[in-house]
Amino acid sequence: MNVRLFAIVVGLAASLADAAEITRVASSFEPNDPFGLFADLTYLYTQSVGKITREAYQGGDNIDVTELRYRMVEHKIQADIHLGLYKDLEFHFGLPFIFAQDREWGFAKGTDATNSTITNNRLRADGSLVPGGTTQSLFSFDPEANAHSYRSGLGDLTFGLAWAVLNQKKDDANPTWVLSFDYTAPIAEAIDPTAPTSGSDRGKVGDKIHRYKFSTAISKRIAFADPYFSLHYTLPWQSSGVYSNCDHPDASRMAMPGNCEQPGWSRLQTAIQPPHVGGFIFGAEFNAFESSNKHQKLALDLRGSVTYVSEGRYYNPMSDLFGKLLYTSDYVSMTGHVGIVGHAAEFVHLKLYAEMTYNTEHTLTSENIGKDLVEPLNGTVDVTAHPQEVSPLFDYRIDRVGRRFRMQEETIFRFMAQASFNF
Repeated sequence: MNVRLFAIVVGLAASLADAAEITRVASSFEPNDPFGLFADLTYLYTQSVGKITREAYQGGDNIDVTELRYRMVEHKIQADIHLGLYKDLEFHFGLPFIFAQDREWGFAKGTDATNSTITNNRLRADGSLVPGGTTQSLFSFDPEANAHSYRSGLGDLTFGLAWAVLNQKKDDANPTWVLSFDYTAPIAEAIDPTAPTSGSDRGKVGDKIHRYKFSTAISKRIAFADPYFSLHYTLPWQSSGVYSNCDHPDASRMAMPGNCEQPGWSRLQTAIQPPHVGGFIFGAEFNAFESSNKHQKLALDLRGSVTYVSEGRYYNPMSDLFGKLLYTSDYVSMTGHVGIVGHAAEFVHLKLYAEMTYNTEHTLTSENIGKDLVEPLNGTVDVTAHPQEVSPLFDYRIDRVGRRFRMQEETIFRFMAQASFNF
């Protein structure tokens, strides 16, 4: 094939093809297409597994001792509507329903009740020794009976705008470039980690956090490939209905519960502190078959993504065990993704995706001991002379260096099936 013929084929493919799914935007008031709308119905299965370790001093060194194995399985349905408001401008909204979000914990290989630091704990939350020189388990733990958590319910409502600043379908010389803004309204009922759950009495799934997501994506059809790149950042903001550990002050899990609601420790300061999330996505769709006249297409979607999750206090994989929100260190998620995109007809699109995510090692219990509050300020927390400086959320058993829990080898598997109906 000579250069000129190749250029013609490339140009024809680009002019007839849809953009990559990541830059798809509903559009209205177009020539011969005055109204654009598509509805997506998605089933998402997620399984997360990991190893939970704990810092311990042995032989003068601070090492990680393996304690627990962790597993979470979630089944979710997501419904989304994308409505074209004008040319290359859409309004969209979506609502998920979580049918099951089940967690389970068990002793890791080589660990049992005889050698676990969980069951052989000798400290109380305020740092004092358990009376009588006996041991007291950090939490009620019987892997065969109650090391489980069950949650389900309606998720948060998300809506926003997407605008295709450039559209390759209208001008072959340009890529397709989309700017998006999404707002997540916290309508789901908030999690209460102190409330027991069961298969017949499931807990809530919400966190009462407003989320503002800013994202951009660009794709460019080149012959039979459609490479793309996307950036995103989510800004969280507390609502008035957020949960605080001080809602249920308890000396069994808090060093200084009496400091709740005292100066320096308002409810919002002791409530959930959600993480900031940002990252990028890169990949390409490779078209194996395409018939523009019949609006049919079969493509392979390969992508990778890297996401940064900042530190914060929120519901994490050990919250149900300790009955409280836990301060979690930052980490990075790295994801590999493969999908099949099929356009059966003009009005029906089908997608199947599978992906695997690895989360870097991070601390699950790292609440700060407190802050300097008493004048004259000296930059230190005086736990003896000024106990009001100690955070009511701090727990000497699990938050001090040498006693913290960590998540290691966390791997997340996801499978998604989506039907999209275009009008």
